[in-house]
Amino acid sequence: MKLPEGIPAEILLDSIADGLFCIDTNFKITMINRSALQILDISRDDAVGKRCYEVFHASVCETACVLRESMDTGTPIVNRDIYVVKADGTRIPLSVSTSVIKDETGMIVAAVEIFRDMSTVEKLRKAVTENYTFEDIISKNRQMHSLFEILPDIAESESTVLIAGESGTGKELFARALHNRSFRSENKFVALHAAALPEQLLESELFGYVKGAFTGANRDKPGRIAEAEGGTLFLDEIGDLPISIQVKLLRFLQFKDYEPIGSNVTRRADVRILAATNKDLAAGIANKEFREDLFYRIAVIRIDIPPLRARREDIPLLAESILSRLQVIRGKGSKYLPGEVTARLMVYNYPGNVRELENIIEYAYVMSRSDRIETGDLPSNILSEIDDDSLRLDDVEQRHIHKVLLANNGNRTETARQLGINPSTLWRKLKDLSLE
Repeated sequence: MKLPEGIPAEILLDSIADGLFCIDTNFKITMINRSALQILDISRDDAVGKRCYEVFHASVCETACVLRESMDTGTPIVNRDIYVVKADGTRIPLSVSTSVIKDETGMIVAAVEIFRDMSTVEKLRKAVTENYTFEDIISKNRQMHSLFEILPDIAESESTVLIAGESGTGKELFARALHNRSFRSENKFVALHAAALPEQLLESELFGYVKGAFTGANRDKPGRIAEAEGGTLFLDEIGDLPISIQVKLLRFLQFKDYEPIGSNVTRRADVRILAATNKDLAAGIANKEFREDLFYRIAVIRIDIPPLRARREDIPLLAESILSRLQVIRGKGSKYLPGEVTARLMVYNYPGNVRELENIIEYAYVMSRSDRIETGDLPSNILSEIDDDSLRLDDVEQRHIHKVLLANNGNRTETARQLGINPSTLWRKLKDLSLE
């Protein structure tokens, strides 16, 4: 394209809303447009003639420079998410694209980077995340949000609650949320995992014992019921309770009293019981492994948590939350999950549910050598089940729509135009794919 006579190239470049700069083979900036200067809050003299990493302080400069990658491979990079740090310490999220410039012999003589400020999108993403959060539970799934709506009423009811769900679905998070929203929130939340202890130890942990109750009992020891006085006792995996302890627990639920091991003095406690199970308690009743009368006492209100594979739309939100938490705890540096990695995570079935997703993200975080977590950083056993051939049509569609929507800063009209569909069709797809 030939510019109209008398119009310098700089005027055209300065009219572009995205930031743009050019470097030579020594990575020195030879040209930068007005938008780039405004985004970075610097002057032209601060940039031209200096090496790009001296100006931009990007998250990828030292470990995975996008310009170096393009110059080394000769191939462009499109919409890679990074961030830069301004002189005042402000972190700016950017979406960058790069390409190289070759002379007539095919030799690379320069490279260009175009970047878009994603701060608005980042703020929107954080706002959306907040809308999908209840206490420490994150979800945009409709079934989960139906639970969110009734949890405050359940919390205030003081009723005994049975939380059912597969292992790793976050049953304890729900129990803590109920406690935190209840009138008992200023008192203790005490958890006891029934499957982790043998019967003798489990009974003493639950009810406590008095001095001399058995060999080695040199002093009185209060149990978890006493420890939770005025608060909440969470009994995890209650389906693993031995029958003998089920009988004593039933009495406590009926009369709010109990006797520590070795004592003939009845004690009372004001404690709310929340229970959880990953077992089919109805089958346990049929097999005489679980008391029917206890079941009806603990299941006054029942909450069923869907497995992660039934709410795949939550995977990107959860993955980002897990990654953010890891960055705070480990302090290894900021990392992000690109769209292609998230797309693969969304097709895995997660037999271990959210707990397994946490393990996968932590593994990838540790194995990643740059600020960008690559597909190859995922555990090998996971990769074998989520290769490109396993990507479903709706997964690919969701990924593409999400990418175009972000590129347009959430503008649905422009997104629909670029996708070549009617805005009402886009709205329906966003709703169906849980991207609204």
